[in-house]
Amino acid sequence: MSLTTRAAVTIDPKSATRPTASKTKSTKSDKAVGGASHVVLVIWSLVVIMPMLWTLIGSFKTTKEIFASPFGLPADWNFDNYINAWVGNNFGGMFINTVVVVGVSLVLVMVLGAMCAYVLARFSVPGSRVIYYLMLAGLTFPVFLAIVPLFFILQGMGLLNTLPGLIITYVAFALPFTVFFLFSFFKSLPYEIQEAAYVDGASEWRTFFQVMLPMAKPGMAAVAIMNFLGLWNQFLLPISLNTDKSKYVLSQGMASYASSAGYALDFGEMFAAVVITIVPVLIVYIFFQRQLQGSVSQGTSK
Repeated sequence: MSLTTRAAVTIDPKSATRPTASKTKSTKSDKAVGGASHVVLVIWSLVVIMPMLWTLIGSFKTTKEIFASPFGLPADWNFDNYINAWVGNNFGGMFINTVVVVGVSLVLVMVLGAMCAYVLARFSVPGSRVIYYLMLAGLTFPVFLAIVPLFFILQGMGLLNTLPGLIITYVAFALPFTVFFLFSFFKSLPYEIQEAAYVDGASEWRTFFQVMLPMAKPGMAAVAIMNFLGLWNQFLLPISLNTDKSKYVLSQGMASYASSAGYALDFGEMFAAVVITIVPVLIVYIFFQRQLQGSVSQGTSK
């Protein structure tokens, strides 16, 4: 075997085409910016976490303990405040009302918003651009300007002070944002897949629900989480359009409880009620956090 043949045999073909990794050295300015960013993030995390932690600890205290030692641990860790808030102040009933209103509203607004965004993005419908711009105008419309007209409209329909009336109102105000958010997702989907579904004999409904809607799942997940947070924390609409105490939702129940108690407010029970209100939101966000991050990154990269 010649020397040239031996050299050819000993050469690893992978190493010949393997790109050399370039090492980038971080400068002092980069390190300074990175350190400052971490400090700001730590401070911001403390600003957000500390009040929540303080509220959680205070929910296990009595009012006397809260004023005597605001930042200390409770002498007795019990759930009396949660039981009194859930049963005695009817936060259990308000919790169920909130779940029903937000759950039904979320399903309706996601289905209707996805269908509307799909039609506006994929079909040349007469007046589609006008409808799209009207949806965008709905995002800029202040909610408080519609309270008086909504009051009389729901009163004329017999839906004032009812849960269905709140559901319709929630859907109406969440629909423009949903259409605006999903429009870009449906617009970016390849038309070849839609045409292939038509060639295979799929109808418009089957193409939408079985082909196009699953492809827009990341956008659906992101907008569903955002709508859930907005609807769960809604305050102005229920307090203006729902004055029946038996149909209160959590946001207006919290305000009613704090204002009616006056100076005799039991802060331990109030903190327990706050925890009851925010725990479902935290659970939903933590559960769908990865999906939300992936959805936003995918939507911006398209």
